[in-house]
Amino acid sequence: MFYLFGKQELLTQPNKLLCVITCGDDKTIKVWDASNGAKQYTFEGHEASVYSVCPHYKENIQFIFSTAIDGKIKAWLYDNLGSRVDYEAPGRWCTTMAYSADGTRLFSCGTSKDGESFIVEWNESEGAVKRTYQGFRKRSLGVVQFDTTKNKYLAAGDDFSIKFWDMDNIQPLTSFDADGGLPASPRIRFNKDGSLLAVSTNDNGIKILANSDGMRLLRTLENLSYDALRTAEAPKPTINPISAAAAAAAAAATSAGLADRSVAIAGMNGDARSLGDVKPRITEEPSDKSKIWKLTEINEPSQCRSLRLPENLRVTKISRLIFTNSGNAILALASNAIHLLWKWQRSDRNSNGKATASVPPQLWQPSSGILMTNDVADT
Repeated sequence: MFYLFGKQELLTQPNKLLCVITCGDDKTIKVWDASNGAKQYTFEGHEASVYSVCPHYKENIQFIFSTAIDGKIKAWLYDNLGSRVDYEAPGRWCTTMAYSADGTRLFSCGTSKDGESFIVEWNESEGAVKRTYQGFRKRSLGVVQFDTTKNKYLAAGDDFSIKFWDMDNIQPLTSFDADGGLPASPRIRFNKDGSLLAVSTNDNGIKILANSDGMRLLRTLENLSYDALRTAEAPKPTINPISAAAAAAAAAATSAGLADRSVAIAGMNGDARSLGDVKPRITEEPSDKSKIWKLTEINEPSQCRSLRLPENLRVTKISRLIFTNSGNAILALASNAIHLLWKWQRSDRNSNGKATASVPPQLWQPSSGILMTNDVADT
């Protein structure tokens, strides 16, 4: 079962059918068949816009929690018999919900209209708050977002930083600012195994915080040969675009060693929900199909490299980013319809002329001096 959290849509698999769950200003929750777009269920009962949904299953019973901007929390089975529970979230405004990885503990995080933020654990059987976690700024500057990892830790973006709690202790475990550049209430997301944490930044980007396992994964991906990735003999990994959105997340605080390991990665749409649970591919002999993924040991964060692409055209944020087929250039589309193309040249430092973080590329411009732009006259 796979989830992609967001106000408007979320993916789940009720009754072994891949579905999309949507919610919004019409005060309803709708379940759609992802294969053909047919609507399966419409859940009505909220009296305000629905802010978030959280599907789950327990003891072979599948259900959906939903939260509205009036603070009401409801739960729905996959039938048309109405809401089964009616809780009230602390703060009575924007609230999201999440389970621990093993599905045994339920948490919610929300912010009131006055800026007071809450993370609480719920007693599901009684519909009551079991514990309330401390440590938020007295008046948050935005709606606080949170996530859970490893059945052990909670994390939330608050006060231009990331704060961590042990699930069994209401006092904060630690906090850090990821070397700055975070918004007041950054969005965060752990990956499935708790080795990476994606955090949104002020400049429409994403920072990836990593523990030792996460550093190993990042380094392995960077070291892959572009040519090896494109050889017909190498097995081609199937990368689901939905799963690629769900996994840029990660390791908690002290035991996970996040505080001193961060890598900045440019975001394409400002969304902090990040990169997927993607397995790296390594070069292997075509005759030996039994080889499985191999990881390169990474001992120092300095072994990971980042590169800022030169640009002097004052474009707005980057909407799309893609490598060229030859692997020696990156093409970007800015939200103001301008195209940008960076090319790597062959040199002593870059003998194959492929894209690399070791050598900066050149921003290419047509000899005519006319910028490449899309026609936006009719948009």
